[in-house]
Amino acid sequence: MRRPQLDIQLKTPEQIEKMRGAGLVVAAALDAMRDAVAPGVSTADLDAIAEKVIRDAGAIPSFKGYHGFPASICASVNEQVVHGIPSAEQVLAEGDLISLDCGAILDGWHGDSAITVGVGETDPALLKMAEVAEDAMWAGIAAAARGAANGRGRLTDVSFNVEKAVRKAGRYGIVDGYGGHGIGTEMHQDPHVLNHGKPGKGPRLVPGLCLAIEPMITLGSPRTQELSDGWTVVTRDASIAAHVEHTMCLLEDGVWVTTAVDGGRARLGELVTSRQP
Repeated sequence: MRRPQLDIQLKTPEQIEKMRGAGLVVAAALDAMRDAVAPGVSTADLDAIAEKVIRDAGAIPSFKGYHGFPASICASVNEQVVHGIPSAEQVLAEGDLISLDCGAILDGWHGDSAITVGVGETDPALLKMAEVAEDAMWAGIAAAARGAANGRGRLTDVSFNVEKAVRKAGRYGIVDGYGGHGIGTEMHQDPHVLNHGKPGKGPRLVPGLCLAIEPMITLGSPRTQELSDGWTVVTRDASIAAHVEHTMCLLEDGVWVTTAVDGGRARLGELVTSRQP
């Protein structure tokens, strides 16, 4: 059976500069929401905060209206993995774990990022899971940067290194079927980036390739189901989940994590492009 041809959009350095602008808007929105997360705050409150930050920056929320999605963020609490719809009725409680996914369009270019945050006093095991997801994301980004630098990298090197980091950290479920994606003038582009798999397969990792890397892991089974709202994805065994994400772009002289305020330097060091101050 012949594989479908991927339509991968490679970006110029000038276009990646524009993506950086969108990425910084997303970073600001996520920082504002992180500061606001507390018991008694609703997910609708967080959505309003993010939308204000995005629009005040002259940008547009990527998610609002996307295939009919009704909000500016995805807010996924506890067993909700991704695509949770914010609501005034969903009020955060002490000990909850919330994943906040946010996107913005600035000058026609997208940024997309997600964080997982504990609400008040949170079980250390949940915070550890969120940390594992974040470490795995950075492992995938670093693999992309190394693969582009040596000219031998393939897309599934990212998937392999995300999975390797998670497996090394403990017995977590890696959510199947969902993953990262290409990004640029559209929020979702080819290629799809799984969070597991064998290395050395798929398209080459080359300058101009921009990807959203987003591990999703659980404390239990990796199996999920979609709720009747047509959006919210939950774990089938009701185990709690974590989801993190950054947008990264490969350049001739390194990687630029466009949704990280420091461009990724703190986690990636010399792998980060010299374009990033």
